[in-house]
Amino acid sequence: MARPYALHRSVFVGLLSASLWATGLSVALVSPAAAQSMRGLPDFTELLEQVGPSVVNIRTLEKAASREVQGGEPDAEMQEFFRRFFGVPMPTPNTPNGPRQQRPNRGQPEEAQPKGVGSGFILSADGFVMTNAHVVEGADQVLVTLPDKREFKARIVGLDKRTDVAVVKIEATGLPAVKIGDVSRLKVGEWVMAIGSPFGLENTVTAGIVSAKQRDTGDYLSFIQTDVAINPGNSGGPLINMRGEVVGINSQIYSRSGGFMGISFAIPIDEAVRVSEQLRSTGKVQRGRLGVQIDQVNKEVAESLGLSKTQGALVRGVEQGSPAEKAGLEPGDIILKFEGKTIEKSSDLPRMVGNTKPGTRSTIQVWRRGSVKDMHISVGEFEADKPVKKATAEEKPQTASTAKVLGLTVSELTDVQKKELKLRGGVRVDAVAEPAARAGIQEGDVILALANIETPNVQTLEALTAKLDRSKPVSLLIRRGEWAQYTVIRPVR
Repeated sequence: MARPYALHRSVFVGLLSASLWATGLSVALVSPAAAQSMRGLPDFTELLEQVGPSVVNIRTLEKAASREVQGGEPDAEMQEFFRRFFGVPMPTPNTPNGPRQQRPNRGQPEEAQPKGVGSGFILSADGFVMTNAHVVEGADQVLVTLPDKREFKARIVGLDKRTDVAVVKIEATGLPAVKIGDVSRLKVGEWVMAIGSPFGLENTVTAGIVSAKQRDTGDYLSFIQTDVAINPGNSGGPLINMRGEVVGINSQIYSRSGGFMGISFAIPIDEAVRVSEQLRSTGKVQRGRLGVQIDQVNKEVAESLGLSKTQGALVRGVEQGSPAEKAGLEPGDIILKFEGKTIEKSSDLPRMVGNTKPGTRSTIQVWRRGSVKDMHISVGEFEADKPVKKATAEEKPQTASTAKVLGLTVSELTDVQKKELKLRGGVRVDAVAEPAARAGIQEGDVILALANIETPNVQTLEALTAKLDRSKPVSLLIRRGEWAQYTVIRPVR
């Protein structure tokens, strides 16, 4: 009975609207949301006609001698998917796309074998194509097939594993390039479309909405989350808005089965273009670095330090000889801003610094033991992390004391310990009891500050402990090995 009622109501609304129009009156009878619903679902056919010619299929080959396979092997693209997202080999599936038998090697020379299948899209009319780094990484040959069935051997211009972006080049001209969209205009709930080659099925179109923006799943990227159906082989294909603009590169899915489960992730196109420009220019990506180990600032630490909210990046350690050390950064500092931009969460900092050209003189705002200060730093160039050495103690502590209120037995640092840890002072923890144990403090930790005040020696720690308000938690800055961290401790009443 609901359907006739809805029909009668719509007829009534239509007659009433016509009557009001005839009398020169106007009235908003339908909300914008309802009006959108009455228009029905979007039509993607025009988008496909517009963008489809710019989306390519990518196949990769690698040189490998034929070998006997016991029980067959999964498809190459499925193997790559399981390796990338689960870190384990794919179990042999009992599907038409699954086992493939190969004859044993009988002395034949190595020949190119299929490695994987992915997607990509044309960046420029002269043959530059963007895709995912994991699609072409390790390939001996890359084959790009256009929608008009022309196939080209491609040259890998460059790839960047950290952002999973790659650029390849084919020798062709007059190609239809995509239009690049503005990610800042992309809204959650907005319709988007994907074109790619899931499981090698070329020119497959799927659609959905933007589920979320700025999902943290990597050091240098915050992803666009969608519910667009993405499967192995879609990697590297474009995510397209309703204006026919590329807003992302489909890169990852969340799955427990190896197939689409409703959550997909795309690399924001502005980040991808920034990387691609460097790849096309130099074949590699330069990133800025400070040389610090950072951590998140949680609510308890923020409250104990007097911060108005949980923001910034906690400096746990400073690399020797790094730009951070030269600028005077210390373990326990909280970096609040970089070049005037607020660091809402710790993962914001490596992205901001990474997008800064090495050698740039930048300003950072730091919270240090109750006060804010601006510091200038010359951004270095990213390099592999160096292994750290654990501090060793070669001398016996000369004095010892017990801070019973905190549950700590402490002693002075020796000169050797101070030199190895590059500290001017501090107090070594020799034993812990409640409440220190509950706060996670361990034997061997070095106490650098209590309640935002430096503790260069045992006497200072004892004096500060005697003045504590035992009804309130207090912050403790400790050094463990090469790294520093804040912890919150509740004194014994």
